[in-house]
Amino acid sequence: MSNPYAGRLILVVDDESRMVRFIQTNLEMDGFRVISASNGLEALEKVRTELPDLVILDVMMPEMDGFETLEMIREQSDVPVIMLTVKGEERDKHQAFTAGADDYLTKPFSPRELSDRVKAVLRRAGGTSAARSEPIVVDDRLQIDFAQREVIVEGKRIKLRPTEMRLLYHLVENAGWIVPNEVLLQKVWGPEYVDDVQLLRIYIAYLRQKIEKDTSNPQYILTERGYGYRFVKFGEK
Repeated sequence: MSNPYAGRLILVVDDESRMVRFIQTNLEMDGFRVISASNGLEALEKVRTELPDLVILDVMMPEMDGFETLEMIREQSDVPVIMLTVKGEERDKHQAFTAGADDYLTKPFSPRELSDRVKAVLRRAGGTSAARSEPIVVDDRLQIDFAQREVIVEGKRIKLRPTEMRLLYHLVENAGWIVPNEVLLQKVWGPEYVDDVQLLRIYIAYLRQKIEKDTSNPQYILTERGYGYRFVKFGEK
């Protein structure tokens, strides 16, 4: 099957030249264009000047690590980012997503897994045309502006990340109904992620931090334990 994302420009950021060559060779064989940077400052410059479609960013780099680099990238760009590390601990995964990563890949990985993850993230980044022309009024406290990728909480506009926006969109589109975990994972992240319930929990927590008055007692995004989540039916609160 041909690669529908062939020709997309990928920036690989890693101080290990061997890893850069491995990634570059395999992605180019799949039709991607690849450029590289060996440190965080060089990566920031190339994000500004080359406008890559996706960044593969190693965590363990000297001077400025991947988390710091990602935070600085997020100050200037919404480019999708896949974090790359030898670590597989839950706190590192959480830190990557908190800093604004779109995915997290642990070394070692196969060429197929790398390519599948890159395609999945590009698919999501180009994906949901969730925009509506007018903000959705949930109640007097909360409005949702998908066109601007924002929520308006007590009159204050708060930006949503692309993944947060897609997740909220699928919840709101089914307001009043329970959406199963696997359905949300497939629609927001893709079929490769249907078993990653922890990933879903992390992003539900991010959304609640942005829209709920009390995250320990959510009023908008309700948990249906062991099954999924439900966005409150408008006017039900």
